[in-house]
Amino acid sequence: QVQLAESGGGSVQAGGSLRLSCVVSGVTYVSACTGWFRQAPGLERVGVAAIRTGSMTEYYADSVKGRFTISRDNGQKVVYLQMNNLKPEDTGMYYCAADFAGGTCGTAEWIFGEWGQGTQVTVSS
Repeated sequence: QVQLAESGGGSVQAGGSLRLSCVVSGVTYVSACTGWFRQAPGLERVGVAAIRTGSMTEYYADSVKGRFTISRDNGQKVVYLQMNNLKPEDTGMYYCAADFAGGTCGTAEWIFGEWGQGTQVTVSS
């Protein structure tokens, strides 16, 4: 059974940095596309970044371009989200998601079939 485990969340002041990790287990192959989503209290979950395994193509929401970087270590089945220059509006629960079927990759929620439990990020002003 596929499992995604996020870690690295925490509380930081505006301008600070955090690095989130997502470890994928329960499968012998890597996901075709892996993404990070954020859900703030009272709001819908939104895509933040995604990465296609084969081409290593990266996708970002406009709000995080230039500040966040997604990367992956295929050998360890780990996907990272480096978040720099954090802003209060980046606050929320961050979820890792994976697609193993292949095809479309991006920050749309419908692409992903496997989800982690989330890690909380809080940015204070």
